[in-house]
Amino acid sequence: MENGIVKLTPELLALMGTGGVNALAPFSREIYLLDVVVAGTTFCKSITELEPSLLPDTVLKMIRQPQNEHDELAIGVYFNGIRLGWIPMEHNVVISRLMDAGKAFFCRVEHTSKKGNWVKIQAKIFMVE
Repeated sequence: MENGIVKLTPELLALMGTGGVNALAPFSREIYLLDVVVAGTTFCKSITELEPSLLPDTVLKMIRQPQNEHDELAIGVYFNGIRLGWIPMEHNVVISRLMDAGKAFFCRVEHTSKKGNWVKIQAKIFMVE
């Protein structure tokens, strides 16, 4: 009589993924959604010091801020625990609802430039699935 346990063979591991036993972890992929310019960077007191570290491909954390007095759908953009700015209001409706439902998002810096005291951060938004 069979005990229901399947012996792991190299062929079975190959079907599960090239990572062997590590391939049993949940699948994860990054889905590119859109390009944004981070809003409100002039309100970040540390932006001048942080700007040299915001190289292309730097990952920025996105955190929902539902208690924001100006926008209940607000999403803050953070680097090393410091809020750089916000996802622009015209792009935050769907993303904030998905974040509230448990979906994870992040930004990757595409390019930064300085215009006077304003640090313009162009970033790509990704969803993790």
